[in-house]
Amino acid sequence: MPKLEGYHRDLPYSYAPGLFPATACLRACPDRCMRLLVSERIRQTEDVEALLEACREKNIRVETADRVLERLSRKENCYAAMVYRKEEGQFEDGPHIVLHEPSDSGNMGTILRTALGMGYRNVAIIRPAVDSDDPKTVRASMGAAFDLQIRHFDGMEAYLSEFPERRLFLFMLDGSVTLEEALGAVPERYALVFGNEASGLPPRFSSLGTAVRIPHNQRIDSLNLAIAAGIGMYAFSQRVGGK
Repeated sequence: MPKLEGYHRDLPYSYAPGLFPATACLRACPDRCMRLLVSERIRQTEDVEALLEACREKNIRVETADRVLERLSRKENCYAAMVYRKEEGQFEDGPHIVLHEPSDSGNMGTILRTALGMGYRNVAIIRPAVDSDDPKTVRASMGAAFDLQIRHFDGMEAYLSEFPERRLFLFMLDGSVTLEEALGAVPERYALVFGNEASGLPPRFSSLGTAVRIPHNQRIDSLNLAIAAGIGMYAFSQRVGGK
């Protein structure tokens, strides 16, 4: 098989580093799994044996690759990683989560994991944005990314042209309605839109739908993006009956 490269976003494949993300990748999308990398130092636990057995059943090559794993792990120990083929998602029925120009891998991974936990399966990422297939993002999601339909759009206009019927709830610091008020009338087809960590959503976006603010006291200027997204997703999921 061809020699693996250090990850960069132009590659057609990426890595799911860590035992849990690697297992999640194999469970959710076995057809995209190319090979499993393991360390010579990996402990033979039940979870490890289960992963190795699943790879054997699906004819996925297992190879020892400590150097690659060391590059992926950096400061953290990493004893396994799944090499997987990248693939653009296909949206299903249901609401959308829209991330407008997110820039932090940790935040994105946390949002992806929270979205899955709250029952949201469709995630639109508006470029320019941090790489959703970056191993740091995948690991931060703890493999949840593989159970989601993630699509990328070159600008908000591209998303809106494909989904013009969506009712947008845009989370903004100066939103015209509170989160509680926004929950008064939630249509079947809606999208929750969250902005960049530093700049938020552009002011002009307030005309695209309902501008929502999450009230908090004056001791802070804003909420962390992943926290705000988690609050919004939870509130809306409960409003429409939970997931």
